[in-house]
Order: sequence, then C-alpha cells, then structure tokens
Amino acid sequence: MKTIVFIGCNNFGTSKEALTIAKEMGYFIVLLTNKKNHMINKCEFPDVDHFVFIKDILDEVKVIDELTLLKVTGKQICACMSFVDPYVSYAAKLSEHLGLVQLSADSLYMMENKIRFREKLMGLSSSPFYVVFNYDQTVDQFVQRYKAFLPLILKPPASNGSKNVLLVDTTDKFKDGLKFLQKKDPIHPILVEEYLLGPQFLIEIIVHNNEMTVVGVIEQEITTNDRFIVTGYQYPAMLTNEEYKNLVDAITSIVDQIGLSNGSCHLEMRNVQGKWKLVEINPRMSGGAMNRIIEEGTGINLIKEIIRMALGEQPSLIESRKQHVYARYLTISSQGKLLKVTGKDQAMKHKGVKYVHIKPQEGSILIVPYSMGNRYACIIAASESPDIAKTIAIAAAQEIKFYLELL
Repeated sequence: MKTIVFIGCNNFGTSKEALTIAKEMGYFIVLLTNKKNHMINKCEFPDVDHFVFIKDILDEVKVIDELTLLKVTGKQICACMSFVDPYVSYAAKLSEHLGLVQLSADSLYMMENKIRFREKLMGLSSSPFYVVFNYDQTVDQFVQRYKAFLPLILKPPASNGSKNVLLVDTTDKFKDGLKFLQKKDPIHPILVEEYLLGPQFLIEIIVHNNEMTVVGVIEQEITTNDRFIVTGYQYPAMLTNEEYKNLVDAITSIVDQIGLSNGSCHLEMRNVQGKWKLVEINPRMSGGAMNRIIEEGTGINLIKEIIRMALGEQPSLIESRKQHVYARYLTISSQGKLLKVTGKDQAMKHKGVKYVHIKPQEGSILIVPYSMGNRYACIIAASESPDIAKTIAIAAAQEIKFYLELL
C-alpha cells in the first residue's frame, strides 16, 4: 500500500491541510506525533489512516524502528516529510535514510535556527545588523554596549509564528526583554537584530534540481504592540518591475549562499528605503491559510506540488488563473472563555468571499495575541481588483462576533 509518512502536525493550517491533500492523492497516511491529544482526538484528523505516538519524536532509532514495522506490515513508504518546525530537516534525513527523495537536508537544518542562518548569510547585502546574547553574559553590560543601536528586535533562535519576538525601543525595555527571554530559556542564546522599518513581504519558493521558482509574493499587514502579528495578506504584492527584479536577485543570493538545491521554504523580507532586507527564512511553506491564498490567486495548490516533489515527481507551478486575493485574520482585545461565535454564514454570503474559518471551539480560552497562534478567524476574498478584494474581506470579517466570558 503506497504510504506517505508525516512527522508532526498542527491542529490547523498547512500541516493539517497536507494530510487531506495527500489522502486525496490516493496515499495511505501515517502520522508520527508526540502530542497525546492527537491520539485522544483522532476524529479531528479524519485523513490519517494510522497514528504512531512517540514521546521523543526526534529519537531516530525509535522512529526508524516504527518505519521498519510499517514496511513489514506491507506499507510501501513513498515519502517521509514534515510541514512543522523543527522536523523538516529531520524528515528529509529520514527520507534519505529510506532511499527516497534526497532534499537539501543540511540547508533545511540551517534554516531551522535563526542564529545559524544569520551566521551563514553574514556579508550579504540583504542581511541586517545582528548580535547574539549568550547566557553567560550580564544583561546590564550587554545593554550598555548595544543601546546605541535601539530600536532592536529580540528573538529566541528557534521561535516561529512570531512567538516571543519582541520590539524594544528603550534601554529599560531592552533589559526587560532580555530578562524575559532569559527566564523562559536560560540555556540558549538570544538573537538581537536591527529593527527594519519598511513594508514586509512573504515569499514562497520551491527549488527543484537547483532551479528556483518564486511561487508567490504576498504583502503582509502587521499589528505591532511590541509583538509582530500579521493580520492581513495581499496577493500579489504590488511591486514595480524593478522592485520585483531586485527582490528575486536578493532571494537568489540567499538561496545560493544557503545551498538549497531541492526543497521549499518561505522568506519574510522588508523593503527598507529601496533595499531588500531579510527578516527571516523558514524551511517549509508558511502556515495558516497560505495554501488557499495562493490557490485562489494562481490556481496552484502549493502543498500538493511540495508533496509531489517529496515523491520524486516534477512539481507543476504553472498559473491557471490570476486573481487578487486578500486574507484577513481576526484577534481579540480581551482574554476570556469563548461562549459562542456568530457571523460565519453571513460572512460567506458576501460576494467574493472564498473561505471563512473559525479556529477555536466553544469553551476555549482566548487571549490577546502574543504569537500568530492567537489569531482566531480567517476570511479570504478574491477579486479582479486588490482594493475590492480587501474591502470585501474586511466587510465580511465585521460579521464575525466572539462572545466571551471575561476572565
């Protein structure tokens, strides 16, 4: 039985959608997970044919034993892959061990740590100023040395979804931010970066046999309250020909420096006074509803093409349509227990709305956003005009109401 093994999965977004798409492609789906709630709530993953719980999913010996058992029971493993940090490079190494497709595992591994890729890309014009705060340094001395560079961004090296990413613009905030992150993780270093001022863009790319394809460039709208929560996505980004050419040149230099010859990733970059600067790069497709955004705009099912590449097939990245797409994400301003959500059906009735998703279930505790995981609804609209697509999505989003019991 032809089988695809997925390492890790989130409850919503790209990694879960990948299970559905792989199932639709006709494969037996195996999910290796270290989350007990996945085993308890199997009904929430109807596309998974077989679950394997491993407490330490990075224990390669145990994982290989489970994969061997699958083969003994008649499963023909055709691909081993992941859409979840930090398992992307790990899955690529397992794929190579199984004699399957060889992706650029070392390059993917480099991207999984923000300090590693900063060090590798040092010297490129797209790289901002950065410095590393190590656990054996004193906060006061470090702040005194680098306070002239404020404002700065503080990041844990393995952060994703903007979790624990802090903007500090005063000496006191600088000290408090370092102490906050140091308390959360007293062992690992903290990445301290130049704050880049300018519009931010997300770029999805695939590299297959050393040939890079820019699948989509999406402008992001960010809510900044010392955190960085993206609440709006506009596809395609409205760039001039020169801006787009310079962006592709910058991305090409980054991909060449990292050595990515086979794999997919997404970058976040800012246009700082006409110069493209790298905010971060991640060794997987962006999460959330990104696949739907790109598919509505281009006709390309990017998840499907990434799976095809993992199967050893040629990804098909030819656009079958051109539409402007806008995605609006909703957050809340007060913490509370969710009593009910209304307005989904009304939102779907707006002409041009393609997708409405409400993430939390009744009884969930909702909080003010500190990471991208605290976005609780998504509305996607499409139109021949970027302004109309945005207007439709925002109007539809206003239909959604969260009723909370405040805590």
